[in-house]
Amino acid sequence: MNSTVRPALLLMSGRAIAMVATFLVPLALVRIFDQTQFGTYKQLFLVYGTLYSISQVGMAESLFYFLPRVGREAVGYVANAFLCLAAAGLASLALLWAGAPALARGLGNPDLAAHLPLLGLFLLLMLPSAVLEIVMISRRRYAHGAVSYGVSDILRVLALVAPALVWRRLEWLLLGAVAFAAARLCATVVYLWRELGGFRPEPALSRVQLAYALPFALTVLVETVQLNYHQYAVSHRFDAATFAVYSVGCFQIPLLELVASPLANVMMVRMAERLRDGQGEEAMEIWTRTTRTLALVFFPVLALLLVTARDFIVFLFTDRYAASVPIFMVWSLALASSVLQTDAILRVYAATRFMLVLGLLKLLMIAALIGAFMSAFGLQGAVLVSLTATLAMKVAALARMRRLAGVSVRRLLPWRDLAGIALAAAAAALPALVVKAAMEGPVITRLALTGLAGGAAYLAIVFHAGLLHESERQAVRGWLQRLTPGLLQAGESRS
Repeated sequence: MNSTVRPALLLMSGRAIAMVATFLVPLALVRIFDQTQFGTYKQLFLVYGTLYSISQVGMAESLFYFLPRVGREAVGYVANAFLCLAAAGLASLALLWAGAPALARGLGNPDLAAHLPLLGLFLLLMLPSAVLEIVMISRRRYAHGAVSYGVSDILRVLALVAPALVWRRLEWLLLGAVAFAAARLCATVVYLWRELGGFRPEPALSRVQLAYALPFALTVLVETVQLNYHQYAVSHRFDAATFAVYSVGCFQIPLLELVASPLANVMMVRMAERLRDGQGEEAMEIWTRTTRTLALVFFPVLALLLVTARDFIVFLFTDRYAASVPIFMVWSLALASSVLQTDAILRVYAATRFMLVLGLLKLLMIAALIGAFMSAFGLQGAVLVSLTATLAMKVAALARMRRLAGVSVRRLLPWRDLAGIALAAAAAALPALVVKAAMEGPVITRLALTGLAGGAAYLAIVFHAGLLHESERQAVRGWLQRLTPGLLQAGESRS
């Protein structure tokens, strides 16, 4: 369990189960609601996602920094975070209740006002439970974290979709969400009491905890606003139906939640332990291994998404959302930048003030340019300006990280591996394009065969080009050996 990948795989197993269920939510709702209702749903959960990130005020994420470093004081840090999040939830509920009419006008959709108080109640119940998986991971309860992620997300999906399917109204979807949040909060309280042996806030610890958390909270505030600014800008300019088209184009492939988040979380814990023990070189090795692992997954997925973009969107969201395809192609390019988990590394070095400066610069850049980009490129411009600002800030973060770690540019990233993996992914896209061009028939068949062609080509290239370590080659061989009998048996049963 001293490696980064092995515990991360445990977390990914829980996220993989949850990913399937979560992936189905918009696919189900887009078929239940008309375009205007679906756009209203997307606006509601845009507001929810914004407030959920901001209202944590850095206290939940601060546990990744403190818990690996302390013993008996853990209960105090966790209790402080829990109570702070509960207070933030109350403030969010009050804000949404009182500000519902103004917010609905700002987003250009009067229908939002009636739903915002229920959304506030959902937030109030969800925020304190944000500490649950963080405590599990920080205390190396990786299996607990995997189960919690999986069960929690499956129940959340059922709570959202089932009422919408029966009553086909947004208020029932929100009532299901509130019921789920109440159950999760109860489970969080029970787990924390059993794991920590009590629940005792420690005011004496709150000062140092807030000193770490508040700069990070300001960073999250700025980061959340700039991440969602393009969606608010489009929502303000266009009606709910157009926003639905745009939001589908910004469809988030759950790779970040499935792969990047667990790897980054484990990486932070491992690096914090190495730095605590004065092992800076080993800490940097963990960073470069994590970056390379993410590239091995994200680069080929990006190539396949660009090849299959139209079929992918039409299959998932129907022909009504074909106009989302160009937006989706630009949006998918963000996967390449996600390989560099620079925010996680800056948090390990407690460089939260620098993160805040980067976030402010990024927000200013987006706000200044989004109008011109949208005038020049239409809806695609709103995505393109966000992508441009993200890349600029990643470069600045890497420069800061190099100084913090005291390493050369050559040592900062696994440059040769990244270049080789990128070339392999690009080369694998060529047979995928050939198969796609030659295929006719159902969209799902074309998607499956195109993906198989690209995936097989990518595996062959990385194998023969020496881009995989021996342990990785053995793991892939074992996976293929287990998969092949299953495919042969399936073929025999069909024959």
